[in-house]
Amino acid sequence: MSNATRPTQLSPSRAGDFKQCPLLYRFRAVDRLPEPSSRAQVQGTLVHAVLERLYELDAGRRTPQEALALIEPEWTKLNSSQEYSELFDGLDDESGWLRGVRRLVETYFSMEDPQRLQPHRTECLVTTTLDDGTQLKGFIDRADVNPAGLVRLVDYKTGKRPPERFADKALFQMKFYALVWWRTRGTVPTLLRLMYLGDGEVLDYTPTKGELEQFERTLKALWASMREAIATGEFRPQKSKLCGWCAHQKLCPEFGGEPPAYPLTTVLPGLEMPPT
Repeated sequence: MSNATRPTQLSPSRAGDFKQCPLLYRFRAVDRLPEPSSRAQVQGTLVHAVLERLYELDAGRRTPQEALALIEPEWTKLNSSQEYSELFDGLDDESGWLRGVRRLVETYFSMEDPQRLQPHRTECLVTTTLDDGTQLKGFIDRADVNPAGLVRLVDYKTGKRPPERFADKALFQMKFYALVWWRTRGTVPTLLRLMYLGDGEVLDYTPTKGELEQFERTLKALWASMREAIATGEFRPQKSKLCGWCAHQKLCPEFGGEPPAYPLTTVLPGLEMPPT
């Protein structure tokens, strides 16, 4: 039975997929083809869960010891909902992987003191509809608001900070969140912060209203292209160095494959194709 769906919202991750390779976007957002989880992905999920639970504790209890004690129960909870045993070559391999999780959590405490913070929200769902009907949706790891009303949006990354030449790509997600925050709350965030737990580095960016207005136009144009592709089924593959990590090479024309039949046959209103 097909899991196909017609996308109606734009998220940072799916926007990134389309920019990287429109066919990858189709496989993930339309066909919804299954993909095996990677160790890095599961590690990120676990670290995020631990930090979210940490901020549910009273400020005085937000210590490295308390955070490290959260790893095992959060891993048990995560592992009970999805089977990840195939990721590890036995218990020793899994234990080594968990030591890596602990190092990431310890690095977090070297970057800031959670006892001195009182987040406005953690794992904050943000949604808005732009004036042209484009629907945006995302999850912010943490939103801090100080007594003066200044806003800082924070996202945790379990990898290392990218080189400067890739900063714009890294900040796309944060600009997305900043735009939705501004459009729903009327305040342009003062600071966007990416915290890279892999090396303890941060990437900060201060957006302006003008930049967010330009970014909004960029998202509108991107969603228009995506809607047209969804309506027509025309998703071109875009070969790059990232293809080596793609789970769908066997279905990609760039590698001699053939995508499955396009599952959406009804076009979107306003995008009907003219008769030939």
